[in-house]
Amino acid sequence: MAIQLFELPNRTNNVRLRLAKGHFATSHSHINYYVDLTMTKHRLNEAREAAAVLCNSYSSSTIVDTILCLDGTEVVGACMASELTRAGFTNMNAHRTIYVVTPEHTSGSQLIFRDNTAPMIVGKHVLILAASVTTGYTVQAAVEAVRYYGGMPVGISCIFSCVQECAGFPVVSIFNKQRDLPDYESHPSVDCPMCKNGEKLDGLVNSFGVSTF
Repeated sequence: MAIQLFELPNRTNNVRLRLAKGHFATSHSHINYYVDLTMTKHRLNEAREAAAVLCNSYSSSTIVDTILCLDGTEVVGACMASELTRAGFTNMNAHRTIYVVTPEHTSGSQLIFRDNTAPMIVGKHVLILAASVTTGYTVQAAVEAVRYYGGMPVGISCIFSCVQECAGFPVVSIFNKQRDLPDYESHPSVDCPMCKNGEKLDGLVNSFGVSTF
């Protein structure tokens, strides 16, 4: 079954959110919208536009040494690093650059960094970038991992967010549930009202996309 996507434009910039309404399952919850961020994550011009919007929310006093990319946001992260460097943001790296790094996930969903990437976290000011923040579990784990490896989290950015705060940080997003998608719902699977109404799942969702039934 092919899902039908529609676009939700942002009111202040050219970034668009692609959506499909239905009944979808993630690893943490059941949701009533699939938020398709594929083009924003992988198409350069969209990634560059998203990066510029997100960087506008950080003052020049924010120190960023490393951007930790979750959910396949490396292209957006690289564009953010370029934008922050061009704008003269402060960093503490000896080479006066910004690292863009992705964590490794263990079978138990823990985030780890190998010996070759850990130095990009240790003692660094780390900005955490996610595609979306709905339950906040993944971003919370990222904050904890950065601190465990001796890094200093300085902020959380994403394209779409259901929450305004996570792990003690404000969540900077281009789209959010409160303003742009107020009928977005996320429920634990055992409490999902769609399941209780006998509505079958339309697909499974993770950071790679959706698999429909």
